Amino acid sequence: MSISLNQALPAFSVSAYPEQTLTQDNFKGHWTVLYFYPRDDTPGCTQESLAFQERLNDFEALSTAVIGVSRDDMKSHEKFSHKFNLTFPLICDTDEQLCQLFAVLKEKTNYGKKYIGIERSTFLIDPEGVVRHEWRKVSVPEHVEAVLVQLKQLMA
Repeated sequence: MSISLNQALPAFSVSAYPEQTLTQDNFKGHWTVLYFYPRDDTPGCTQESLAFQERLNDFEALSTAVIGVSRDDMKSHEKFSHKFNLTFPLICDTDEQLCQLFAVLKEKTNYGKKYIGIERSTFLIDPEGVVRHEWRKVSVPEHVEAVLVQLKQLMA
């Protein structure tokens, strides 16, 4: 089962760094930016995470949480967060529960080898826990600004 636009989040429970458990209820009462990225501490993922961190005050001013998701484990997220001073949660989706729910796992090719990886994607979730906007195949430059613009339009 995967979620689509204008659909409420189903029940789920995932671990996140700093050590906590997040459920669908953590996404209620405020807007949430949920962004999926392939891997901690790689160039594009670092650039994207730093861009969200740099604009975190702008999101917080709009009562919006930012949460990153990858298949990395807690230790990897801890190292990544400390290295780049990230202050928002990073979900450890090691069992691919959210990746499957949001249908972000895609076949990729690297040096001629095919594998299944996360397609960089971002979702805006409203205060009722409903997915209101999505970006697929995200290109990192200017992405965070586009998310802020869309968030303001949806809130208007």
